[in-house]
Amino acid sequence: MPQENVVLQVQSLAKSYGNKPAVKTIDLEIKEGEFWGLLGPNGAGKTTTIKLLTGLTKPDSGDILYFGKSFFSFPKQAKRLIGVVPQQSNLDRDLTAFENLNLHAILHGIPKRIRRDKIDESLEFAGLMDYKHKQVKTFSGGMKRRLVIVRSLLHQPKILFLDEPTVGLDPQIRRSLWDLVLKVNQIKKTAILLTTHYIEEAEKLCKRVKIINQGQVIADDTPDNLKKDVGGFVLEVFHEDHREDLFFCTKAAALEELVKVEGEAKVREVTLEDVFIKLTGRRINV
Repeated sequence: MPQENVVLQVQSLAKSYGNKPAVKTIDLEIKEGEFWGLLGPNGAGKTTTIKLLTGLTKPDSGDILYFGKSFFSFPKQAKRLIGVVPQQSNLDRDLTAFENLNLHAILHGIPKRIRRDKIDESLEFAGLMDYKHKQVKTFSGGMKRRLVIVRSLLHQPKILFLDEPTVGLDPQIRRSLWDLVLKVNQIKKTAILLTTHYIEEAEKLCKRVKIINQGQVIADDTPDNLKKDVGGFVLEVFHEDHREDLFFCTKAAALEELVKVEGEAKVREVTLEDVFIKLTGRRINV
């Protein structure tokens, strides 16, 4: 029997489109308050995984359980437990921030007597209270994303799915959204599953990461452990037509090798992208 604090269990989940596998046998277990990441390049199967976990697509095989109950046997109960932030904003641009949240609250059956207070609390949490009665079409990209995130929390889900939440945003706005997402996880204790192809995003936010490539999980651990597996430091050697990466357990060992290199080279700490490159032979941001 599953533990009571396990929000989500994924068992041998698989999905193909025609003869092309999109997701190959993914297993996953997320407990209350945990922050997981699915890291991989565009087309790796991350969005398909989110669609499977939220009922937008049916799997070919496997099972999805929320608090030990199969999603397919109890879909309505399961959907009350999840919040979703899709890649593309699905706000109504002609409605105000309040009206967008109010519509969501009505659809989720939040009682009218507490609806306004919950909306005000959400806008305050997102730093959008001053824009409560302004139309969404006047918002910046970052403001829209913050509104989408807190809208997904109105019905108090136990787990939040964030599908590439910062894609297309500039670095400063991206970091402000990281702060909001961490607040959701740490203050509201909401479990989170994030998909991203941004290396620093996964390293900054996620306590545990599954690296996914061509629909298949190729690594699964904490960011620190994944990096330790390939070595703590990398020596980048720049040749005329390519770059060579040499991995070392200590900085001293890397520096010792550096002095032997003729030409341009540098030593730096290992990142999750180095893990991906070593496993697949290619970069992740493609």
